[in-house]
Amino acid sequence: MSCKVRLMEDGSLDEEPLTLKEIAYQKLCNNLDIISGYTENGQRTLNAGIVLTNEICDAFLENYQRFHRPLDDRVINLFSDIRRTSLKIVNLRYSTLTSQGLETLMRHKLFALSMWYCDKITVQSHHLLAHYGDSLRSLELGISSHLLQNAEPNEKEPVDFQLTCPHLRRLVLNGVVMHHRLQFAHLQDLSHLDLTSCVLANFSLEALGMLPNLHTLILFNVWPIANQLHAICCLRRLTTLDISISSSGNGHGTYDLPDQTLVMLMDNLRHLTHLDISGTNLAGNGVATKESTSMNTKTEQHFGPTDIPGLASRTQRPLQFLGLYHTAHWACKRHDIPALEVAGDANEQQILTAARYYHDRPVLLTRVLNDLYHLFRFENCKDIHTALDVVLCAMDRHLKFKHMQISGSATLFYIVKGRDRSKFGTLLRNHIIRTLLNGMEMHLTDDTMLRNGYLTLTQFHMPVDVLFEYERLIKILLHGVSKTEQEGFVQRIAIYLLNTLACQVDGRQKLFLGELGVVSTMLTLIKDRLTRSVFDDVMEVAWSTMWNVTDETAINCKRFLDGRGMEYFLKCLNTFPDRDELLRNMMGLLGNVAEVKWLRPKLMTQEFIEVFARLLDSLSDGIEVSYNAAGVLAHIASDGPDAWTIKTPTRQHVLERMVAAIQRWNIKSERNINYRSFEPILSLVRCYETPECQHWAVWALANLTQVYPDKYCQLVEQENGIQILTELIEHESPYCEIKRIARLVIEQCDMGMERMVEG
Repeated sequence: MSCKVRLMEDGSLDEEPLTLKEIAYQKLCNNLDIISGYTENGQRTLNAGIVLTNEICDAFLENYQRFHRPLDDRVINLFSDIRRTSLKIVNLRYSTLTSQGLETLMRHKLFALSMWYCDKITVQSHHLLAHYGDSLRSLELGISSHLLQNAEPNEKEPVDFQLTCPHLRRLVLNGVVMHHRLQFAHLQDLSHLDLTSCVLANFSLEALGMLPNLHTLILFNVWPIANQLHAICCLRRLTTLDISISSSGNGHGTYDLPDQTLVMLMDNLRHLTHLDISGTNLAGNGVATKESTSMNTKTEQHFGPTDIPGLASRTQRPLQFLGLYHTAHWACKRHDIPALEVAGDANEQQILTAARYYHDRPVLLTRVLNDLYHLFRFENCKDIHTALDVVLCAMDRHLKFKHMQISGSATLFYIVKGRDRSKFGTLLRNHIIRTLLNGMEMHLTDDTMLRNGYLTLTQFHMPVDVLFEYERLIKILLHGVSKTEQEGFVQRIAIYLLNTLACQVDGRQKLFLGELGVVSTMLTLIKDRLTRSVFDDVMEVAWSTMWNVTDETAINCKRFLDGRGMEYFLKCLNTFPDRDELLRNMMGLLGNVAEVKWLRPKLMTQEFIEVFARLLDSLSDGIEVSYNAAGVLAHIASDGPDAWTIKTPTRQHVLERMVAAIQRWNIKSERNINYRSFEPILSLVRCYETPECQHWAVWALANLTQVYPDKYCQLVEQENGIQILTELIEHESPYCEIKRIARLVIEQCDMGMERMVEG
């Protein structure tokens, strides 16, 4: 497993940027129409005149999966013409190809084929190996690749097959029930054999004695193995032997004479450099007696007597690697271990070594990630970049393993919230976020996975860090808001994140939020709480979210009105009259609705106008509620007397009350509001037919430029506000107070410009 996360020269942590060639493949994968079209049955077909070399074809398949594109029969059909395309090395992971697609690939006389999590491949396709396996040098059939096994998990009947791949050098089988008639003698080139989780049944490992080049034998989770040990001892050329077990809780991995058994293996397999006995008792019950410094301290290693009796013969010739993860009697914590590299759980180095070696053992790897999680939570991890790399690699490789995604995301939370977060480069941040979203998307129904993912995302800068995956994140957040336990932690943090994203994005993204149903989802949450007469932070944030998504987005305002939003507004007002934050959020939202001219007639009812007029006198949340009520009424009144279609209250009476409210406000009041544009306010400055509307508009500009000059003076300048205000001052219609406030704005902006020039 290659390490992608690097410690850069400037001290930052990042991944290597894409090469020019990788960028070209990425563009090609996203734009297949450049080289192909469609057949009548929807299959991709290579355009006439295009010929792709082997290098291009192999790299295309690799990068197509790397950039998270679904690889299915339709895409694989690009390689149906073996005269214009050429494949040699094919690695498939999470592909939905069927037997038809696999045959298309194997017709290329592949050199290497690897399949993991390819659920659509069934045992009925195993004849393809007989037809096209002659050229194969490497065959890897990982988890959920049922080419040589029955798909049913409880089905332990062997499939009667023969490996008609005479030139195989590397063979990896996972979970296959080995038939006693299975022959290996003809695989004279085989050097690497991995039978992870295979069921030997009546199959004898003596069949491997005819393989002169076999140097690696992996028997992880193969049990019982004790009756096969003598056959293993005959494989004298072995340099790597793995007889580890993922768990010894059921008695697996427990040998009657562990010390003698290990001595027997060492005496017969003298060329071993890599040995894994994790999960077993083969390390004996030796107890460390020698004083030693902390295991995390790197010191020069001198191998003398060993605390693992069965390895006494290797004290002067230590193993390159020794797997002691979860061995009996905590063997990995002993002092004198005759190995240069140890996989265990005694310290950071052993845990990271285990993660690297066990990267394709998802159940075991989940436990390793749990150890890493505890290391980050309760201790201190020094090798951050390696830890981050193994977590990301594990989560990417084993997306469907829920518990691994949960453990990995919990570890990511502690890594990301640590002090090294500021060192993360853009590519690394993107990888972390994408990996989290992949796991959350795959396990949407698991609240723990969603909680871990949401909490980790809160450690990033919103929305800047997530804009590249904005649409996918919104869908995942909406699920958390609407499909998880009401008033539960997952729902609360999901709506918090959703509101944060809605607050700080542009109009196009606000439109997308509306299209995905954010407004209707928020209204559903509000309706639920009104039905139960419950006020909580979810209701408050739901109104805040709608306030944000309706900002300068007319269609979302319409969605609010069409979803009975005004009905819920009145009910909230009556049910929770003393909730200042709720009232502020609701009136802020209605301010956005009132800015849309063609929606204002829907607000022109006696009931609504009386409520808005009454709120002019509100002292809730400083001036916010009164200010927003005045803004709503100012926009409604700006449409002129003819648009005022109710008899009471009269237009003039409401305008007088609005001016009285404005005159009570403190021009220096701090605000809980954020304007991205002054266009709606400046349009009211031009409303000469109704000076009261101008009064509210110039007061708003004066307040914002007085209290927040650095932000809003520049905005007034940019949107031609100075000229509009100057025209107002020169016009005869506005009364004196309006012109006085307008001059305050111009003066404040002039001072702001001077400060900017001086700066």
